[in-house]
Amino acid sequence: MNFRYFIFIISASVGLAISLTDYLHRQTLTVPFLIFLFATIICFVVLQSLFERYVYGRIRNVYKLIHNLKLGKDLKEALGSQLADDPIADAEREVRDWAKQKTSEISKLQEQAQFRKEFLSNISHEFKTPLFATQGYVETLQDGMIDEEPELAKRFLEKASRNLDRLGYLIKDLDEISKLETGTVTLVIEKFDIHTLIKECIEDLESKAALNNTKLILKVKNNHPVLVKADRKRIQQVLVNLIDNSIKYGKKDGVTTISTFSLFDQILVEVTDDGHGIEEKNLSRVFERFYRTDKSRTRTNIGGSGLGLSIVKHIVEAHQQNVNVRSTEGIGTTFGFTLDRATSH
Repeated sequence: MNFRYFIFIISASVGLAISLTDYLHRQTLTVPFLIFLFATIICFVVLQSLFERYVYGRIRNVYKLIHNLKLGKDLKEALGSQLADDPIADAEREVRDWAKQKTSEISKLQEQAQFRKEFLSNISHEFKTPLFATQGYVETLQDGMIDEEPELAKRFLEKASRNLDRLGYLIKDLDEISKLETGTVTLVIEKFDIHTLIKECIEDLESKAALNNTKLILKVKNNHPVLVKADRKRIQQVLVNLIDNSIKYGKKDGVTTISTFSLFDQILVEVTDDGHGIEEKNLSRVFERFYRTDKSRTRTNIGGSGLGLSIVKHIVEAHQQNVNVRSTEGIGTTFGFTLDRATSH
């Protein structure tokens, strides 16, 4: 209900009460009727002035503030200073919408804070493990092991070297992600055959797959070239990371299959293993930095920097394409990504 109608009803009620009192005293209608008119008008003017100054005006200011904050400066200037006819109802709606928006923003900020907390904890662990191990080996060697037990000292040096290599991988991959996130990496888009690139990646990883007795299979309908438009070097990095991940997390004596599927104007590439799979609750987090679905595993056991899947996601999204994962526990996991198809001309 418009507040002016509300004020009018109150004013009329006051005027009617005064006029009824006078009527009971005089027992005539003329004077009470005039009193009713004047009392109603005076009450309406006074009450409206009070409402305008102390209630309605302030509500309009609140509505203006919320309205301008929601629209932003540019849109506000484009629309001008025009307000709704009923700012009280609109202010109520705006406040309700604003509260929902802020609740959503607070929830996102809390999630981001939790992510940062976990990330700092993870990165601290990832750096401390090889650093402290290297420090221990070096201190032992300094205590005279080199002269006393040269063979054992040699093994300690090799272990220290591997841990330093791991630190190097961590720093290199973190730098890679930082460049991808800030957009400082320039993609060199070219046309190439995705099947040829997959075969090259399989050849590069065959020796590592052999250590786990894992078979790497390219599964395609025919051997015809499939041309795509992308940064060949970056897509090679994506394929190597996904195939390497399938070897590490796949079962021993397992099979990793790389397949391609033709879509309308895209090519879908999938890397499938027959490992233990990933729990559904963890699927949404597998592309996070350092995230491990099995908390009991350490990076020392499985190798790598823990940033491979995060790099995969950033590279694919830099191509304005999609990357996804699906998995069934006890059956295996499939990672897939799309690329733009290129014409043969």
